[in-house]
Amino acid sequence: MATVTRRLVAVTAALALSVTAGTVASPAFADPRETVKTPTATGYGGAVSTVDPQASAAALEVLRKGGNAADAAVAAAATLGVTEPYSAGIGGGGYFLFYDAETGEVGTIDGRETAPARIPRDAFIDKTTGKPYPFTPELVTSGVAVGVPGTPATWERALDRWGSVSLGEALKPAIKVATRGFVVDETFRQQTLDNKVRFEAFTSTSSLFLSGGDAPAVGSIFQNHDLAATYRLLAKEGTRGFYSGPLAADIAATVQAPPKTADTMLPVPAGHLTTADLAAYRALDQEPTKVEYRGLDVYGMAPSSSGGTTTGEALNILDTFNLSGMSTAGALHHYLEASALAFADRGNYVGDPAFGGVPTAALTDPLFGKERACQIDPLAAAVKPVLPGDVSSYDGVCPAAAAAPVDEKDTENISTTNLTVADKWGNVVEYTLTIEQTGGSGIVVPGRGFLLNNELTDFSTVYDQADPNRIEPGKRPRSSMAPTIVLKDEKPFLALGSPGGSTIITTVLQTILNRVDLGMSISEAIAAPRASQRNTAKVTAEPEFIAMHGEELTPYGHNFTPSGDAFTSAAEIGAATAIEFLPDGRMVAAAEPVRRGGGSAMVLTPSPKP
Repeated sequence: MATVTRRLVAVTAALALSVTAGTVASPAFADPRETVKTPTATGYGGAVSTVDPQASAAALEVLRKGGNAADAAVAAAATLGVTEPYSAGIGGGGYFLFYDAETGEVGTIDGRETAPARIPRDAFIDKTTGKPYPFTPELVTSGVAVGVPGTPATWERALDRWGSVSLGEALKPAIKVATRGFVVDETFRQQTLDNKVRFEAFTSTSSLFLSGGDAPAVGSIFQNHDLAATYRLLAKEGTRGFYSGPLAADIAATVQAPPKTADTMLPVPAGHLTTADLAAYRALDQEPTKVEYRGLDVYGMAPSSSGGTTTGEALNILDTFNLSGMSTAGALHHYLEASALAFADRGNYVGDPAFGGVPTAALTDPLFGKERACQIDPLAAAVKPVLPGDVSSYDGVCPAAAAAPVDEKDTENISTTNLTVADKWGNVVEYTLTIEQTGGSGIVVPGRGFLLNNELTDFSTVYDQADPNRIEPGKRPRSSMAPTIVLKDEKPFLALGSPGGSTIITTVLQTILNRVDLGMSISEAIAAPRASQRNTAKVTAEPEFIAMHGEELTPYGHNFTPSGDAFTSAAEIGAATAIEFLPDGRMVAAAEPVRRGGGSAMVLTPSPKP
């Protein structure tokens, strides 16, 4: 429902309907100021961009009260767990980047989910057939796909490292929204209907999201009192209330014995997650990846995410070419080819570094990028898939040696969310979080109000000792999340990120290309049609991109297939958020004008209209 402006529902109509999961809200609960989405906002004192106006408003409220960017990011993320429960929440994980204005340094937190300690190599194999479970809806709707959630630990660690308020204080806006409710729009209803068969498989999920057997009506007020109570528990006890005690026991029991309805036809294989797995979970402090592009310092997320290495390698390849001096078609051709090369190396080398060496330094080395750039023919697309480069031997001189490829299948789903926040002191947060596909595993923890992830499906389905992304106990599956912070002269210039599974990387890369090389404003760079080349025979592209650029790129040998996914009819690639920092001190917060119903950009003190 990309063309539907989300939550632009008349308050009077909203109050005429209700959802059994909660009660009808009074007029005071439905503030029309929080239902309007503005994709671009320019001003001072702080800025935020998310997919949802209530999440953006939550961050702005924290900034207004004197909180910093880390505080506001946690508040926004927690609110997204209420209003965007099918994309994010405390049942999932993510990656958090922070620019510290005081030190001038970028730090990161890896809050990726982990595989349970007792998970076997053949976890995704149906014992009755000896073959892998069909990916959807069987495997994605299961306990076996649930990883140990990392989001609560990420929030607490971010506040401990960089925040100025307690977790309880940061959760207050989200508790308020969960209690009072939010206005259901067509996107929320459609996403519920898209997952109806999966949600009907579980008593807890159908009770919350399919009251009366139907998805919440557009214009109704959806309240989640169970989630509000869970947030209050975290506010009181901190994350120990999540990773130990009764809630941890509930999570483990739900994974091991999913609350299946009597009439579901889905197999719903049970999972292996235990209370010991929850107690052992830690969010990890990591050094960011860093590459230089056109004199800009580009910081990203290191493995277990492939976002920083793959985006960084592609930028190193492109840095060897004068894209701004080319035609638009020429620049896009080089972008597509560089992306394919970087994805070849991603598949061959990147996994959880705790389970084998990941050559992060080599993949982000400008000499390796220069050598890989030798593979690009300026006039013709290479036959895909291209082979990975040899990270063991390179010197920046053509030709580059090729390594043996790993057979890779893309199982990452598009439903994730991203947020960007900056404060008056110059601190910046870029944060991508997810529960994997739309609706995650489909399993709500009974009485707790949140969905569990199905993140373990990001592992390769079949165990292969040569595959860096093979499933192993305690391991973090490879991700494509790519929160990115760009500095110019050691000060913030741009922060951006996106959802979209493996297209996250290409969305971030193309947005940087649009802004830096093609001369677009950040709002134009986000709005522009997208294409994603992930080392495949055909380029996945939005229909608008094919209409605009297909004819001029076809002579290069690029073949296109329209975008869309197996779970919805959406043809969008990504849903970016960003903030650009102007030389005069103003901030430009930018979100999608159309994709996923449009995003919500806000600033603390708007610039006066010219």
